[in-house]
Amino acid sequence: QVQLVESGGGLVQAGGSLRLSCALSGFSINIMGWDRQAPGKQRELVARISGHSRWTTYADSVKGRFTISRDSAKNTVYLQMNSLEPEDTAVYYCYVNVDQGVDYYDYWGQGTQVTVSS
Repeated sequence: QVQLVESGGGLVQAGGSLRLSCALSGFSINIMGWDRQAPGKQRELVARISGHSRWTTYADSVKGRFTISRDSAKNTVYLQMNSLEPEDTAVYYCYVNVDQGVDYYDYWGQGTQVTVSS
């Protein structure tokens, strides 16, 4: 069973930083990433990173402020969030694309709250 363990959310003032992490054990992971959902808004892609960190992609709203990375040996993905803005307030969900032999499947974690105060 795929079980994602997220950590690192919390309350921070505008301009501050937070680091999210998400780990998954026991599976071969392809793409990893983060999505977020703010109150009253649709869930949106924040960042993705490929296997072996060959490429990354970011939402325009976070480019230059957020950095995604992964430790493939630990099956862990990180999101370093700097220069946080109140608009970044949301529940952040870890995302993985898992190789389950027959096909690849998408999974999301339960989410971690990030609140940025002005």
